[in-house]
Amino acid sequence: MGSILVVMENGTGGFVDSSKELIAKAKDIAKALGMSSVAIGFGSEAEKNLKGLSVDRVIAVSNPELTQYHPEAYEKALAQVLQKDQPFLTLVANTTMGMDLGAGLAARASLPLIAYCSQLSVEGQEVLATSSVFAGKLMAEIVVPESGAVISVMPGQWPQDTDRGDPPIDRMSLDLPSSMKILQLIEPEKGDVDITKAEILVSVGRGIDNPDNLPLAEELAEAIGGVLSCSRPVVDAGWLPKSRQVGKSGQTVKPKVYMAFGISGAPEHQQGMKDADLIIAVNTDENASMMDIAHYGSTVDMLDLMPALTERLRGE
Repeated sequence: MGSILVVMENGTGGFVDSSKELIAKAKDIAKALGMSSVAIGFGSEAEKNLKGLSVDRVIAVSNPELTQYHPEAYEKALAQVLQKDQPFLTLVANTTMGMDLGAGLAARASLPLIAYCSQLSVEGQEVLATSSVFAGKLMAEIVVPESGAVISVMPGQWPQDTDRGDPPIDRMSLDLPSSMKILQLIEPEKGDVDITKAEILVSVGRGIDNPDNLPLAEELAEAIGGVLSCSRPVVDAGWLPKSRQVGKSGQTVKPKVYMAFGISGAPEHQQGMKDADLIIAVNTDENASMMDIAHYGSTVDMLDLMPALTERLRGE
């Protein structure tokens, strides 16, 4: 019987959310195909963090030097697991680590790589993967070959697995390769808020014109109980930090409400927010791409609308 293998990624205080999302999907696929679900983790806390997962089996590579991602070592360890266990699917999150690791692992194991995957489903005995291609301009549906595949999945595509379990643990030892050494970990800039957790986002783009208009969006976000976010041009101009950026090169978000003010809707931006429950677009250009995916749209001037909405919400 084959398996669905999830590569867990270390974060602060445990595994990152995107890895927990993969566990949920791996369990669904394994159940549908009559396979087992397996997770592998690395580093000094690997065994402790893996122990509570609700999968059929876990593999712990407990070398303390592997708590931080080590490309050569991770790839070497996973290649051994793939050779021994022959999993049908190997799932990694489409994060910085996953994009690097997935490609190298697929090449080493002579398996196809399906990158930027946004959906996985089972029809009969076939697994269908939906993947973003040409910077999100097209979505390709791919039938996973019988030989299996390595798949990197975009974060935020389905809920995290919250079940608890006590799976059997396989312990794996690994000699750390000497040809590569991690010298320093440069942490990304920490934002004052985590836009991926917000239920309401008020997002601004190039149409905000200049940073002096940002308080209009900030006040609206506060009045509606939301968080301010933005598209890439706003970050590139230095008006907001990168932690506020939505899109392919920023954060993937899935709020209940996404309000897009002055955002044209480039494919790279849509890739980061298209799964919001409700999308409201405000742009004076009725042909803006954001209008095509919005549930509601308006062509009024955003600089007039934002203060009016704020006043109404505050009951002024």
